[in-house]
Amino acid sequence: MHIYTFVKIKMVQISWPRAAVLVLFILPVLVDARVRHYKFNIVETNVTKLCSTKSIVTVNGQFPGPTLYAREGDNVLVKVVNHVKYNVTIHWHGVRQLRTGWNDGPAYITQCPIQPRQSFVYNFTLTGQRGTLLWHAHILWLRATVHGGIVILPKLGVPYPFPKPDKEELIVLGEWWKSDVEAMVDQSMKVGLPPNVSDSHTINGHTGPLASCPSLQGGADGYRLQVDSGKRYLLRIINAALNEDLFVKVAGHQLTVVEVDAVYTKPFKTDTIFIAPGQTTNALLTTDKFTGTYLITVSPFMDVPIPVDNRTTTATLHYNNSLTATALTTTKPPAQNATPIATSYLDSLRSLNSKEYPALVPQTVDHSLFFTIGVGVNPCPSCLNGSRVVGVINNISFVMPTVALLQAHYYDISGIYTADFPGRPTFAYNYSGPGPKNLQTMNGTRLYRLPYNSSVQIVLQDTGVISPESHPIHLHGFNFFAVGKGLGNYNPASDPANFNLVDPVERNTMSVPTGGWTAIRFKADNPGVWFLHCHFEVHTTWGLKMAFIVENGKGPEESILPPPKDLPKC
Repeated sequence: MHIYTFVKIKMVQISWPRAAVLVLFILPVLVDARVRHYKFNIVETNVTKLCSTKSIVTVNGQFPGPTLYAREGDNVLVKVVNHVKYNVTIHWHGVRQLRTGWNDGPAYITQCPIQPRQSFVYNFTLTGQRGTLLWHAHILWLRATVHGGIVILPKLGVPYPFPKPDKEELIVLGEWWKSDVEAMVDQSMKVGLPPNVSDSHTINGHTGPLASCPSLQGGADGYRLQVDSGKRYLLRIINAALNEDLFVKVAGHQLTVVEVDAVYTKPFKTDTIFIAPGQTTNALLTTDKFTGTYLITVSPFMDVPIPVDNRTTTATLHYNNSLTATALTTTKPPAQNATPIATSYLDSLRSLNSKEYPALVPQTVDHSLFFTIGVGVNPCPSCLNGSRVVGVINNISFVMPTVALLQAHYYDISGIYTADFPGRPTFAYNYSGPGPKNLQTMNGTRLYRLPYNSSVQIVLQDTGVISPESHPIHLHGFNFFAVGKGLGNYNPASDPANFNLVDPVERNTMSVPTGGWTAIRFKADNPGVWFLHCHFEVHTTWGLKMAFIVENGKGPEESILPPPKDLPKC
């Protein structure tokens, strides 16, 4: 629930004219509240899905968790109280956290976790951002059930740069395991095998009717979106799944994409939305039918032979003036390996680049980095096969520290990390091919240092070691522009000539194509320590991650703020 800032008034007898003046005086305080207070109680909750009941970790007993509402420019304070046995942190995914990196949330990167029976107040300002983002746990695999939406409305009086919607709906996509997720992941790490895929996708917490649970065949656990005919709806779609790129379709209706990752785009129509974990998409849907019930499908994308949850989860869009027994209009979801559909969708994304919302793409580059991303194989005597798969960037599998990196940087604590992460691979090979004969990697807590306000280009190159795969890469603390992409190996001599430096899409999470590359650019204008990692949780767990140190600039306005007094201790 949204808690506004209220003014307490002592009850006295006053005249109606005076009362009217008093209401007019107080009303702006209630309507244009600049401070938004929330309380997140982390608790265990029993939930029944797919014909079985288990205890899950939730915020305030809700799955998905509560939606955080605010306006651009608002100050948000969220008190998180940990009532469960696990350590907890919350990441405000996509929030820039300008100079407030202590509140970003990734465990052991910007903070030590909130231990059981402890609390922490996250305090940040939503500067220059409006749209849909998400929050989620950023430790272990707790974000499987600890996640929710962030809705940032424009400033009062500022319209959307697209037709005004009549209504708005938040749609949170996720995954559901019948087993205990943390126990499943612990076991997979011990034996050196990939964790099990989920048992279902979810739409606003609903698994939908599945053959594996006959009692749900009547749609008892299916989400229903009730609509009125002749209206325009803004769908705020969030992919909070752990390991799955997803397709979204609504039978009989086109969708007009107007925003991704809280950045306005040039509008375009599509019948299929492609959305990776950690990404958000705002799309307009016009209810141009008079009656009827229409199928909504959520299905996975994977264009290589890697196991995924291949079930299609469904919901329905139902016109309010329809009879209960109205026939269902169906649609066929894309094939699991529908690369052309995913590629066409991604190619259609462009920044709005208007006078009010310009695309400030760095035209020159101070730091040109080349990161290979993928997996390797390291010895593991206790594992079933004597080895385990690890995630790597530039052949380095990241080792998590036991002291938060931001604290080590801020207080100049030695021995926690080294600032020598390589800006390009330590040895060259045919990256999109099968890889070198020796698949063993280096391990380390190695960071890359950036001067304040430097312009950065990173070419993210997928590798074919074991198997190529699409990777949704998320950068904390920044938005970036996806200026180019291609298949095969990146060619530094010819590929930059095809970069879009005018209106490329601006995001915080971007899919690197299978067996290909993506080039991103951003301005390092936010001092602190910032995580870069694959948003497939399995790859993050395996080590496909690194972090940047962005140095302070000149003076206090270009320097990170001091740590909060209640910052958790390790």
